[in-house]
Amino acid sequence: MVSSLKRLLIGRPLKSTELGEQKLNKTKALAILSSDALSSVAYGPEQILIVLITVSTAAFWYSLPIAIGVLILLTALILSYRQIIFAYPHGGGAYVVSKENLGVNYGLIAGGSLLVDYILTVAVSVSAGTDALTSAFPSLHEHNVIIAIIFVLFITTLNLRGVTESASILAYPVYLFVLALLILIGVGIYNIITGHAPANLHTPVGTPIAGISLFLLLKAFASGSSALTGVEAISNAIPNFKDPAPNNAAKTLMAMGGLLALLFSGIVYLAYYYGITPSETVTVVSQIAEETFGRSFMYFFIQGTTALILILAANTGYTAFPLLAVNLANDKFIPRMFKLRGDRLGYSNGIIVLGLASILLIILFKGKTEHLIPLYAIGVFIPFTLSQTGMMLKWIHEKPNGWVSKFIINTTGALISLIVTMMFFLTKFAQVWPVLVFLPIIIFVFYRINKHYEAVGEQLRILSNEPAVPIEGNVMIIPVAGITQVVENSLNYAKSLGSDQILAVYVSFDREEEKKFEEKWKKWQPNVRLVTLHSHYRSIMNPLGKFIDTVHHKASESNYRVTVIIPQFIPRKGWHNILHNQSGLLIKAFLLYRKDVIITTVPYHFKK
Repeated sequence: MVSSLKRLLIGRPLKSTELGEQKLNKTKALAILSSDALSSVAYGPEQILIVLITVSTAAFWYSLPIAIGVLILLTALILSYRQIIFAYPHGGGAYVVSKENLGVNYGLIAGGSLLVDYILTVAVSVSAGTDALTSAFPSLHEHNVIIAIIFVLFITTLNLRGVTESASILAYPVYLFVLALLILIGVGIYNIITGHAPANLHTPVGTPIAGISLFLLLKAFASGSSALTGVEAISNAIPNFKDPAPNNAAKTLMAMGGLLALLFSGIVYLAYYYGITPSETVTVVSQIAEETFGRSFMYFFIQGTTALILILAANTGYTAFPLLAVNLANDKFIPRMFKLRGDRLGYSNGIIVLGLASILLIILFKGKTEHLIPLYAIGVFIPFTLSQTGMMLKWIHEKPNGWVSKFIINTTGALISLIVTMMFFLTKFAQVWPVLVFLPIIIFVFYRINKHYEAVGEQLRILSNEPAVPIEGNVMIIPVAGITQVVENSLNYAKSLGSDQILAVYVSFDREEEKKFEEKWKKWQPNVRLVTLHSHYRSIMNPLGKFIDTVHHKASESNYRVTVIIPQFIPRKGWHNILHNQSGLLIKAFLLYRKDVIITTVPYHFKK
């Protein structure tokens, strides 16, 4: 039943030789890897206005120069990540760049930040998409958390089906969203040019506003820069592209940058011209669409595609998180399970962990997008700053042809990213302080995992100068609960191994029963020694454990090994297991950490 449900949800397993078919072309990659960056247009301009409204609505004209600053940062980041794609064609993005040029600690800061950021990508995208949906249908607003969780489960399942299949489905809503916003911006600007839009809804550019300070403008700039989250995803996911992967990734990155710049600047301008005021219940894009088209089909089309891309933007996290996890797992900083491909050739462990973690965040923050965005943005601007700085050092050390222009691009990106990062800490400390707690904890965990793997490798390594200790023989201990076919099956197995030291151990709670059992055993297995242990406190484990320890101590003096053979019956149907004590499993768990004690289970399968 479980297997059938799994096949229904994620499809048939794919052969390893079909991996090449799971690579993305530029059209699908633009949809699946740019959805996060493009979707941020739906809330990035709004974040600028939320800061400016603390002075007055008259200050909204400052959103235009702030938007220009965001576009300059976007240009620097796009050009920089294009250089990273060609310099590090195997992916890894900020983690690999920082580790190789700044050192392991900085690499782990970048890697840890991005892991958390991709979890936040899913939580923020789905929460924002749910907000867009409930803006159009206010009666659903109280069910935000449940709706968001359902969307996360849907996207997780979709990604478990494979990269190509999820990209084929997600491409349509992404391109529909781009089309919808281009129509909105085009019609909005047409209305402005032709005079159909009132010209008295906004404050003219250059109007002096009391209370405006450089600090507040930088705060608004930092908030608006949240629209750039997701820009780094393509450089992390280069292995997902069809060959030539670096060239295709670079072209996709440039296309994403162009679309993001166009949509972001268009929405900022329309929001300014229409004098849109941010609201808790209605998004800025929703207000612009209603101002432009009224509550017509186009309004609901824009709201529908906005909700879809905001929800499906989470897919960027599902693409980049597993690949970043693979890089960290290759360096032994996170569990190796993240390196394993699933039935559909995706890194399914990473996908499942990402889905569960994002659901937890949505529940903790009650699906409130505005509470998640600052934490989300700081998580991506730390890696931005480190990767740009790492590339600066790379050009200084290597000095390839044309390195000066590359150095200037990365320096610009690093400085602006650092300013944005500092502004987040200065202006939104109450919301971003968790970064200062979880990042050190994550890095500590990284090092603990790495230390464990190094210790395991050292102990598993075969050293030619280390003499092997010969095993002279085996003492076999078989815990028995009665005279049954299950016990007989285990005794026959022990005898087949040729050991002449077989000890059957019976733990009794009653002296009379103990004597009766000993008499029956002598008649049934006179050639197998029976050891009876009386338990005063009705415990099987304690007397059995002490006996095994005693035998092991004596056996080790003669280079003998102790093998505990556990008889275990297997019911025909799985649910039958709950009808039995399963003492064999308890004994196995109890003895598992006994050093140099070998545990063997001999199953006996029931027929009915």
